[in-house]
Amino acid sequence: MSNVVVVASFKVQDGRVEEAIAALAPVIEQTHDEPGCLSYALHRDVNDPLRLVLVERWTSQVALESHFQQPYLEGLGQLAQDLLSEPPTLSFCTPVPLGDDMKGTL
Repeated sequence: MSNVVVVASFKVQDGRVEEAIAALAPVIEQTHDEPGCLSYALHRDVNDPLRLVLVERWTSQVALESHFQQPYLEGLGQLAQDLLSEPPTLSFCTPVPLGDDMKGTL
């Protein structure tokens, strides 16, 4: 089974980006310790500083589904209601490797 890549985009309310980052920090740190987590990296959009983008890479769909069951994810729904200005967008992807083996996939 191939890796699973998730791209989650969050539009944060004006003036609350640092609060959102601080709230995500413990979730990210705990996720890094999960079996099957290859990467789980938060980014800030250069063109839209209120947008945070989380890029995840998992060894399998099973590992990703296990991630969704972790207790430290329970509060994210409330966090989204409190801090986001619009619903998050999620893309679940499988790699399409092209070109150089090392550069053609995440």
